[in-house]
Amino acid sequence: MNQRNLDGNSIIIRLEMTTKDIKFGEVASVISEAGGDIIAIDVISTNQDVSVRDLTVAFTDAQDNSKIIEGVRQLKGVSIINVSDRTFLLHLGGKIEVTPKTPIQNREDLSRVYTPDVARVCSAISEEPGKAFSLTIKRNTVAVVSDGSAVLGLGNIGPRAAMPVMEGKAMLFKQFAGVDAFPICLDTQDTEEIIRTVKAISPGFGGINLEDISSPRCFEIERRLNEELDIPVFHDDQHGTAVVLYAGLINALKLVGKSIEDVKIVVCGIGAAGVACSNILLSAGASRLIGVDREGAIVRTQTYENEVWSDYAARTNPELETGSLRDVIRGADVFIGLSRGNLLTREDVQTMAEDPIVFAMANPVPEIMPALVEDIVAVMATGRSDYPNQINNVLCFPGMFRAVLDCRATEINEEMKLAAAQAIASAITDEERTRYYIIPSVFNDKVVKSMRSRVIEAAVKTGVARRIPREQAREGGES
Repeated sequence: MNQRNLDGNSIIIRLEMTTKDIKFGEVASVISEAGGDIIAIDVISTNQDVSVRDLTVAFTDAQDNSKIIEGVRQLKGVSIINVSDRTFLLHLGGKIEVTPKTPIQNREDLSRVYTPDVARVCSAISEEPGKAFSLTIKRNTVAVVSDGSAVLGLGNIGPRAAMPVMEGKAMLFKQFAGVDAFPICLDTQDTEEIIRTVKAISPGFGGINLEDISSPRCFEIERRLNEELDIPVFHDDQHGTAVVLYAGLINALKLVGKSIEDVKIVVCGIGAAGVACSNILLSAGASRLIGVDREGAIVRTQTYENEVWSDYAARTNPELETGSLRDVIRGADVFIGLSRGNLLTREDVQTMAEDPIVFAMANPVPEIMPALVEDIVAVMATGRSDYPNQINNVLCFPGMFRAVLDCRATEINEEMKLAAAQAIASAITDEERTRYYIIPSVFNDKVVKSMRSRVIEAAVKTGVARRIPREQAREGGES
């Protein structure tokens, strides 16, 4: 299948063709020349004079879309009746809805779910607040909270424009882990106001998933909410990325026969995700980790206005290396990119240690394109779906929240993140593992099951679980 088909950009063109003036091959040729691929043809009506057809056309970008439509419009004997963008059609009215778990068919049903009988349930919760977990949606519900300030690939587009992303995230929660999630986009980018708002809405939720909130505010928001709430708060852009990254690195290191305790790791881009990825690697035993940002290597001999960087410097770069990325990548076993596209060169990779591992995760353009170093890297991973080994947060947050909801955890700690990474990595057996397959598919149903079990075990061991499910391997939150 052509790559355009995989990218998901497509339109449906309904056109009317006068058969004496034009042949379908001419239409197909114009569409192809404009950058489109016809992937489906549906005949709506036809007679000897006129044919009406729906053409589903895949394309790469918006410019191709415009060229395709204009090219067809210029053809003699062709009239465009309608153009429908399949992605926009999918979003009409939003992508999620709320449905009742039981029908209300008579007065008795009405009295049980609402007045007067519901008052007894309210009173029970008032007397014992913990019953909210068993008697309301709190037991299986997560708030997906964003201010739209750092939407992946789009930047600060605001809360309304961020809503489709948060709806999509809610769909993934439900699809992969049976978790009910609500998108909550806040019309403020004030740190204190976000904290107050999330705290105010928290009684109805069993967990908070922070999403697409810009750095460095995201650090303070997550820290404060974790301190002041008794339910887990998880900034997925930081920790979801970190968990999946470490899962991939576990398998990559196995392939090259190296241990995390011994390898030199260079992390490029010390923002929210870079700090979280470094933290999980340090927790896993990494001892030779160096962070690099625009100003060069982060080192404890320097003074930083950014408190996060000061703390980072104190815990990394033990050999006090200085200089640019090009300087510190020499002899590195692992490169982890969380910065910007085309930052790394083939020559840089050639200076790395034998069997280099490169995780170039900038999106949509990696720090270096895989084709440039295919012959010299042992393992390559990116953040893109059109290359092998995609580092995708979807592998983490559904299973993570399935676990913490089921054990009613009060927080998500580092031990639970390490357990989640081990679970993802273990979904690939020794026999299956190759340089092109170190990360399981998001559709691998073993991932959520394994993560649920391992994360709950870690939560229990670290004392943050308020209950132990009767069956560790059971899905769906029912116990």
